[in-house]
Amino acid sequence: MNRVSALPQIGRRSALSACLALLVVACRSSREAPENQPARVVSLSPSTTEAVFAIGAGHLLVGRSSTCDVPKEAVRLPSVGGFASPSVEAIIALRPTLVVGARGPAGPSLEETLRARSIATFFPETESVAQIEAMLFELGKKLGAEEGASSAAVAIRKRVDEVTRAVANQPKIKAILMFDVAPIFVTGPGSFPDELLRLAGGDNVIREGGAYPTVGIEHVIALDPDVILDGVAHADGSAGGVTAMRESAGWKEMRAVREGRIRALD
Repeated sequence: MNRVSALPQIGRRSALSACLALLVVACRSSREAPENQPARVVSLSPSTTEAVFAIGAGHLLVGRSSTCDVPKEAVRLPSVGGFASPSVEAIIALRPTLVVGARGPAGPSLEETLRARSIATFFPETESVAQIEAMLFELGKKLGAEEGASSAAVAIRKRVDEVTRAVANQPKIKAILMFDVAPIFVTGPGSFPDELLRLAGGDNVIREGGAYPTVGIEHVIALDPDVILDGVAHADGSAGGVTAMRESAGWKEMRAVREGRIRALD
């Protein structure tokens, strides 16, 4: 005979209550166990990868996107695919407790897919210095690196103040920042690079079309920027972007190109 059923009614209830209590404790313990383990973080964007290292939590990273190559320690981590189209299977295989990344390229479906598998996500807006500071503080809370986050935010604010003081009495320079040349993909109003341009004493000639519009070459010629900031990166170090287009039709008609005022960004 089952020992529980042999007990008096009150005894059976007490025994069942005790069993249920043990089950609740066991379930709670199994859910809380991961919180007591070191975090396992996969970062899907260069900005969040650098942020995790900047706050002193780089040792918690177990994966990255193929475009995350700074600092050099990040390159040693397994890649889970591109910035805009990472492999969900590769992410899951790394058993992350948190997946972080810049909001936008992969879309909300990625977050939904990961959350459905009980993987926490953090895809913050980072289109201003203030939002980047907020991202650092939130990462610090999630990864137990609050002090490092505070130090990183202070360093950013200090650098911003140094730059703005240096250009405070200088004339504004008409500038355009390009991320690609075919088509011409530029930074527009409301974007983080647009804010950086203004902080550095620039006057962004792109004033409409959204944060990252594409424009025609005739439009750029008409805007007549003083300086072209070339943000088209070539990993192998070869010439690319605006520099490679200097002698091409349309490009050589731009005053900034003719006068050699192209500034490549690393």
